[in-house]
Amino acid sequence: MERIWELVPHDTELIERLELSAKVSPVVAQLLAARGIIQPDVIQQFLAAPMGDLHDPDRLPNVGTGAKTLYEAITSGKKIVIFGDYDCDGMTGTAILVNGLRLLKADVTYYVPNRLQDGYGLNREAIESLAKRGCQLIVTVDCGVASVDEVDFANELGLDVIITDHHEFKDQLPAANAIVHPRLGDYPFHGLCGAGVAFKLIWSVFRLASGSEKVKPALRNYLVSALGLAAIGTVADMVPLLDENRIIVKHGLTSLHRSQHVGIRALLNVCKLSEKPNLGADDIGFSLGPRLNAAGRLGQAQLGVELLTTDSSERAEALAEYINNLNASRDSLERSVNLAAVKQIKEKFNADRDAGFVLDGTGWHAGVIGIVAGRIAEKHHKPTVIISWDKLGHRAGLGSARSAGGLQLHKAFEACSQHLLSHGGHAAAAGLKIDRNQIDLFREEFLEYCSSEMTAKDVLPKIRIDAEVLLPQLTLQTMDQILKIAPFGQSNPRPRFCAMEVELSGPPKKMGGGDRHLSLAVKQNGKTLRAVAFGKGEWCDDLSAESKPIDIVFQPVINDFRGIKKVELHLLDWRTSETSEAN
Repeated sequence: MERIWELVPHDTELIERLELSAKVSPVVAQLLAARGIIQPDVIQQFLAAPMGDLHDPDRLPNVGTGAKTLYEAITSGKKIVIFGDYDCDGMTGTAILVNGLRLLKADVTYYVPNRLQDGYGLNREAIESLAKRGCQLIVTVDCGVASVDEVDFANELGLDVIITDHHEFKDQLPAANAIVHPRLGDYPFHGLCGAGVAFKLIWSVFRLASGSEKVKPALRNYLVSALGLAAIGTVADMVPLLDENRIIVKHGLTSLHRSQHVGIRALLNVCKLSEKPNLGADDIGFSLGPRLNAAGRLGQAQLGVELLTTDSSERAEALAEYINNLNASRDSLERSVNLAAVKQIKEKFNADRDAGFVLDGTGWHAGVIGIVAGRIAEKHHKPTVIISWDKLGHRAGLGSARSAGGLQLHKAFEACSQHLLSHGGHAAAAGLKIDRNQIDLFREEFLEYCSSEMTAKDVLPKIRIDAEVLLPQLTLQTMDQILKIAPFGQSNPRPRFCAMEVELSGPPKKMGGGDRHLSLAVKQNGKTLRAVAFGKGEWCDDLSAESKPIDIVFQPVINDFRGIKKVELHLLDWRTSETSEAN
């Protein structure tokens, strides 16, 4: 689908002013201006991101009550269960609390629901089972803020409950001992993920254990190491990499790189990241996070938590290898569902006119439908819901959705709730449960809602471009300047540039499993650079047939292979050069 290229306006006077006042290079000044970061003191804080700028954990709403309840449970020998979520954020947050509480000699275990059998969040069966096993305190991670009935049930069984969460909450809050949530009070930053909230809770507990705001050295060392787990959860959950999330990820990447934890080392090894001189947010987003998420998607999230909490090198290596194989299985399942979903769009939808897609299939693996929904939503720039019916003929199906065009999915599902058994999630990603006989009515109402909420302008995909450059300008020195605004992620994306009238230097080639990716070389003003387009193997034929110069949009990266650094382009879009067409 053709996308609108939006070049950020270039304010020369502002950029020159930022160069002088903030003492940054022209490249950094322009990129910061494009992101609206234009106050000199804010710029310096943004670039430095010192660990000391993390917000005081005791400012987090209800963390004082939660930490006190948890610490009293530790000192009195109560049996504590950390009830996590099955995604990467939930796994890392669970590991942060488990490892931290073990340092304090707590009687602690963990429980992670099976995504395919239990579904998201607290459930009565798990609570009853934990109570029978002697659990006295449940601490949730990345879930629970909407579990009103489930917390009531836990209370009836005599269990204490502490909720740590960051998701949308309802009008009524659960009757927990404490609900630690960044948006329930005046905390200065609302963007923490579940692992970030868990990190703040254990920090507060450590203060109580130390009898001071300044925690004991061993506990402080643990907090620094735990930033690595918090960084994985933060990047993987796609929360904004601003404010203290930026600090968590920047210092967490260093912590991961230096980590001596056997599970982290094993995971880095299978991802082939151990020998990298430095880790970046992309290493989490494309390597570490997907492998942990694969365990959750295939119903084995508990193995991900075990990997991050074990102290056995042998067990860690076996778990890391197994999880790596799960990721390969997830990839195969994903491709199979994607092919079927794409076929359904061609047969049953008008991809140009329909405001969104509601796709369904029997036997589509529930663990990968969210990924496929995201790919389709991105490709067509339309909200996409994918529903899986099991092969046993049960009437209820599980669905996962991804947004596009600014549509808020949780509001869309609320508007269609009469056709759903349950639903939940964020504006950009959500899930549902639906009876088979409601699918047609839900599809009709969901598409009508999309049409009413999204304007013609919303459905046109756009790509925001920081600046136009010439390929010879992309030197290693320039890249060093660009990387000063890393780590990149949500709300601070890797810079995008465009280059006009670029020539192909040789024929493009497909690569990767299933020929999904594309490799090519581009040339401009005597400078030739390698470019890779991930997931765009279908571009190969059109580019091969292109006889005129092209315009390209890309993200420049440094490819460090065996100590040899080269600038490489990640191609995002291309078109025949308008200048060439005019000629």
